[in-house]
Amino acid sequence: MPKIIFLPHETLCPEGLAVEAQSGETILDVALRNHIEIEHACEKSCACTTCHCIVREGFDSLTPSDELEDDMLDKAWGLEPESRLSCQAQVADEDLIVEIPRYTINLASERH
Repeated sequence: MPKIIFLPHETLCPEGLAVEAQSGETILDVALRNHIEIEHACEKSCACTTCHCIVREGFDSLTPSDELEDDMLDKAWGLEPESRLSCQAQVADEDLIVEIPRYTINLASERH
């Protein structure tokens, strides 16, 4: 079973966290199940960038991004080559190290 290591984030996960994931789950679903409240203003429909994350290790094992996700990522704050929308990035069978960026372009917190 693959593991996801969420690097420390000042407000969402101050100590960082290592958790197990199921193949086929999205990074966002794994985070939410483990009480890491990554914002997802569009309810996981790939219509915003609030769940943007950076996959520091294991990026190539994820399901490929599609054109819609790539277009949305172009609007994300702090975009990097290993950036993904966590609502779209499905875990395969490799461990991941994920960084949650400090900022989003969301002007109002949804706090789901």
